Amino acid sequence: MERAQEQAAAGGQDGSAPPRTPTGTALELLVHGVGGTTPDAMLDDPRTVRVTGDDVAAVFRRAEDADAESRPGDYQGRPVPEAYVWCNLTSGNGTRALWLLLLPFMVVNLAHWMRPPAHGRIRMLRLYGLLVRLTGLTLTVLLVAAACEVALDLAAWQCAGTRACAERHSWLGFLSPAVSGGGWWSLPGRRLALAAVVPAALTGLLWFLSLRTWSAYESQQPLDRAAEPGEDPGRTALGRPGFWYGRRLVARLRAAHTAAALLTVAAAVAAPAARFDRGPGGPAPLDALGWALTAAVAVCAAAVVGAVCRRGRSERRLDRDLDVRLVRRLPLAALALLVLALLYAGWERPAWVSDGRLPGDTAFGGVTLVQGLLVIALGVVAHLLHRTHPDRRAAMRGLGGPAVAMLACALGGVMSGGVAQRVSDWLDGTGAAIDGPPVLLTWQASVIPLLLVVLLVLFAWLAHRAWRLARAERAAVARDYPGEPGDTERTRRIARARAMAALTDRGPRIIAVVATTTLLLGLGALAGALATGRTPAGAATDAPAFVRGAAETAQALGSWLIGLGFVLLVTCGRRAYKDASARRTIGILWDVGTFWPRAAHPFAPPCYAERAVPDLTWRMATWTRAHGGRLVISGHSQGSVLAAAAAWQLATAERKRVALLTYGSPLERLYGRWFPAHFGPDALGSLHRDVDCWRNLYRLTDPIGGPVGLPGDRGPAVDREPLKDPLAYGRTEAHPLPGAILGHSDYQADPAFAEERQRLLARLRPEVPAPRHTGPEPVPGADGGPQSC
Repeated sequence: MERAQEQAAAGGQDGSAPPRTPTGTALELLVHGVGGTTPDAMLDDPRTVRVTGDDVAAVFRRAEDADAESRPGDYQGRPVPEAYVWCNLTSGNGTRALWLLLLPFMVVNLAHWMRPPAHGRIRMLRLYGLLVRLTGLTLTVLLVAAACEVALDLAAWQCAGTRACAERHSWLGFLSPAVSGGGWWSLPGRRLALAAVVPAALTGLLWFLSLRTWSAYESQQPLDRAAEPGEDPGRTALGRPGFWYGRRLVARLRAAHTAAALLTVAAAVAAPAARFDRGPGGPAPLDALGWALTAAVAVCAAAVVGAVCRRGRSERRLDRDLDVRLVRRLPLAALALLVLALLYAGWERPAWVSDGRLPGDTAFGGVTLVQGLLVIALGVVAHLLHRTHPDRRAAMRGLGGPAVAMLACALGGVMSGGVAQRVSDWLDGTGAAIDGPPVLLTWQASVIPLLLVVLLVLFAWLAHRAWRLARAERAAVARDYPGEPGDTERTRRIARARAMAALTDRGPRIIAVVATTTLLLGLGALAGALATGRTPAGAATDAPAFVRGAAETAQALGSWLIGLGFVLLVTCGRRAYKDASARRTIGILWDVGTFWPRAAHPFAPPCYAERAVPDLTWRMATWTRAHGGRLVISGHSQGSVLAAAAAWQLATAERKRVALLTYGSPLERLYGRWFPAHFGPDALGSLHRDVDCWRNLYRLTDPIGGPVGLPGDRGPAVDREPLKDPLAYGRTEAHPLPGAILGHSDYQADPAFAEERQRLLARLRPEVPAPRHTGPEPVPGADGGPQSC
């Protein structure tokens, strides 16, 4: 393998390969899908050996095939099977379940890649990316502001400043002026300075995780090749040499977000002290220092926004450069300002006492307003891009990205508000000792019941739709199994499985309704908080009894629900740490959500494809260059997406010597609709033209996989007709027991899989790709010659 990699690296920049000695051996490279599996299961043999790779991701063979290249005569008529196992990139140990807490960051990163195709509108494309990156920055500020709310406002300012609350929580006694008898830490500014350790530590943890996961997952370099002459860069960016190596942008965003988080903590500590110093009787020197510190924080914040606005991805080449000065100096400057803010707030002010809430309403209101404006602007840009090149299959007519960005903001708000609300209830107990969290968070919690009503209506509509589809499918099931004795219950189960699988195509409508409702409710909560300055129950004090009761109920129920949602999220993470099955389920979420590079948020869970795609590309390139071709890459589910991305990364000459077999594939059904700029009809059509042949298998009972929908230019289309599921309706000689409804699993058990694989292998020849037929497709094997695709 090492010698083959050296040969690959020595190849020409135009995709030419060094001299090779064809062996005639064929290779089938299997790539598993979501949730992962074992090499034993993929190769159907308990004796497997690792050919190349490490404990995170590797290629395996059966022990008897380890030296297959030296025995080409033993593999006439059958390929050498290899399994690429990448499940440890996403579903390995239990600690990764804690990445659930980074869910808003992952969702906003997805919004970056959901843009419509640009087709020459470069400025609009850059504006779209800029708006998403700014939205991601607001999520970082919101998370750290929530930590400041809990540690600084609720614990250090309100509870420690109230005798009854401090006595109830003895661990806060040394911070309380009444309980500690005026101890050194009891001054308000010193309490805030000490509590700032919590959000500062959270910032350090996020920085460390981003740096560590980059080194562990995304630091593998792809094949370094230049863009080929005549290559169409507009088809898909996934084929560009530097697409899967975003080191420069991630480092820049990590520095900017770390600095923004530290500045948020500095502002939360310094703002109360500066407000006191500006008041009557405030010390003039400290007042001047407060103004200077505020100005320095503002200048550094402007530098952070500037760093986020700058472009950092150079996809057309493998960019190994780093903005070293920016990456180092920006976080250090923010850290220095934080230290100055702690010293400034901790200076002795004998007349200063803590009363009421810290000025958090303005901060949370500002973040919410900016998020709403960014999402609206993002929607306008996405609409203009979609109008340039309309794609009827694009989710929500190109507005999928803005909708998902809105959901990311809502998730961030729910998690932030849930933490603050639960901590407030825990510290306060009876609700009479402290004022509680900012009014805006209470308003946001109060609209949660309305959102749940909308969700219940949507679920009822889905259930009704599934029931109608199931009734309509019964006749189709009967037609698919002619001559079978009728079994009402069997028919219902098959029809129900098809109907439930079809609900996947209703996803865009669900997301559209939820995102729109969330935006309207969020803006309503912001308006209510700013207009009244009181909680919903307080604002409705003079209203009629019905309105007052509804407001009190919504406030109480919303507070409970928002806290319950956060507790459930943490519980799921804790359960996944102990329960392997739960860990596998959460791992499946990351398999789908972390496919894309971290281009909008550096604290999102790491991108496993920046390791998996270069792995597959290297393997295919070294094989085709060393052995003359005959390679079929076979991908199931998410593995088919990795296979397509790896094929795009190959040079054109190498891509012609590769055949693609996909099954249970979401390439068009999910990725093509939600990521039209990268997996739209033009991109998939270019892949179809460039590889030697492509066949796709799917079932009507599969909720994830579906047809690709590409016509054939040399006979058949890419898609085979839907596979029967189950294979047999009743008991037969081949299936004496009732067959299971497989849905998304066990495609290799269907005879169609072996048939299509053999057709692909028959087309490939060691040196030259099989010619593309433009006439009718020959009958496979009718003349003893090669089978066409």
